[in-house]
Amino acid sequence: MFFDTEERRLAIQEMIVSESVDARKAALGKLLPIQQKDFEGIFKAMNGKPVTIRLIDPPLHEFTPKDEEGVQKLSKVTGISPEKIKHRCEQLHESNPMLGHRGCRLCITYPEILDMQVTAIINAAIVCAKAGVKVLPEIMIPLTIDKKELSIQEQQARTLANGLIKAAKSKVKYMIGTMIEIPRAALLADRIAEVAEFFSFGTNDLTQMALGLSRDDAGRFLPVYVASEKDGGKGIFQADPFQSLDQDGVGMLVKMGIEKGRSTRKDLKVGICGEHGGEAASVKFCHKVGMNYVSCSPFRVPIARLAAAQAAIADKAVKGKPAKKAGKKRK
Repeated sequence: MFFDTEERRLAIQEMIVSESVDARKAALGKLLPIQQKDFEGIFKAMNGKPVTIRLIDPPLHEFTPKDEEGVQKLSKVTGISPEKIKHRCEQLHESNPMLGHRGCRLCITYPEILDMQVTAIINAAIVCAKAGVKVLPEIMIPLTIDKKELSIQEQQARTLANGLIKAAKSKVKYMIGTMIEIPRAALLADRIAEVAEFFSFGTNDLTQMALGLSRDDAGRFLPVYVASEKDGGKGIFQADPFQSLDQDGVGMLVKMGIEKGRSTRKDLKVGICGEHGGEAASVKFCHKVGMNYVSCSPFRVPIARLAAAQAAIADKAVKGKPAKKAGKKRK
């Protein structure tokens, strides 16, 4: 969405191939007004509703030029030779990018990326607030594995955001939270909640890492695991775990993460994002374990709303039933 034009792609590619911090900051300076304008539009459209913005998550190689024409265009913009650009792109190649240099690891390595994103978010919020738009930005740091890792970025973001708000004499409020999508984060959720004001369980990645299954490759054998024995399968899973949350395994990590997180921060806001957020059985599980919201693809919203309503009604009906009267003691 944010990098769907050539101007935007070239700007982020320039940042990626930059050979110094100053050059990287200059490239990010080109992205800043573009991102800020995007966020202003989102805040206006969502007037009065919270807007959760996940900071950059994909590995950088996903943004690099894919053909010779792209390399030549980037060379013309940056003044860097095509050979050096190709070499830089080769350096970014990873054997297992899902577990590589992505998510919050990018901003640990290149803190100026976080600075640009937070500046764009907060400046957009300030502009909209001055125009009478109610803004509720929630800055979400992805792929966290440790309290210290999150704390480094949370402090950096707060220092920058508070400075911008003070300079603008604004009263914009914001929250900083994280995605829980690595098993270690769920296990250490009580510590992470000392820093994070909200959790969003990224169950696409959490499922992959908990089950040791690649979502892109599991299709070759997963049907045998899912199909019942009478249908020629083995019936190991009741459903595709990438479509319907594995409640016995991944679900227990989610439940544990919520309980541990709220043991530290009672008012911790918790939700889920990913394909499971739009699947009926998964949504009902989310309600059962005490989540505040689910997030899903737009076309799944009607299913998610219906499932959430059904879960709430069923829960209310159970809680509303009068307790059974104790039977009379036999004489």
